Amino acid sequence: MSTDNAAEKRKPNEKQLSVDNTEPLHTSQESGARRKLDIEIREMEVDDIPAVFHLGEQVFTAEKNPTLYRTWDEFEVISMFNEDQEYCLVAEQEGEIIGFAMGNIVTKKKSAWKYGYLVWMVVSPEFQRQGVASRLFNKFADKMVEDGVRIFLVDTEADNLPALHFFRAKGFGSPEQHIYLTYNPAATEQQKEKKRGLRGKKNGNNHKHGS
Repeated sequence: MSTDNAAEKRKPNEKQLSVDNTEPLHTSQESGARRKLDIEIREMEVDDIPAVFHLGEQVFTAEKNPTLYRTWDEFEVISMFNEDQEYCLVAEQEGEIIGFAMGNIVTKKKSAWKYGYLVWMVVSPEFQRQGVASRLFNKFADKMVEDGVRIFLVDTEADNLPALHFFRAKGFGSPEQHIYLTYNPAATEQQKEKKRGLRGKKNGNNHKHGS
């Protein structure tokens, strides 16, 4: 899901959200037995940034989440914290950060509507299916609604079934399919150089035959 080109601030794209079996922005299914946890959902503080980054690293691995693995870095956490601290939340249990949610408000020119965009949501694998993701999302949604948001946006990979299940259970609908392309300038230039070299050899051979 995304806004149009006129949207201001961060626009939705695939790197956000991760709720797979490890419950990244995307979060995992939360059915079944749950143990009672003494969890505090609060706004992220600057001292939480390292813990949030490392938790994301644990979840967004190259094997399980190759796209999110490539886009998750310290700058992403710091940037979102600096731009929209009030929409950066953490779930804390006995002094340990076990989950987080980060997002922002997207506005469009010539529109009075505000869109709440949930960019990242992660719950530690150890604490999934225990209601942590729901509490993070509910707190995030409450803050957004207080600030006038009327529509929420999230996006996730099409095969992230736990995330899709979670968000549908929260009332999200109207899924849209996206196509994501990648571009590597260095590799493209190498291919061009190779083609130029092959053409040069071919032209040289033709010149010899014509002599």
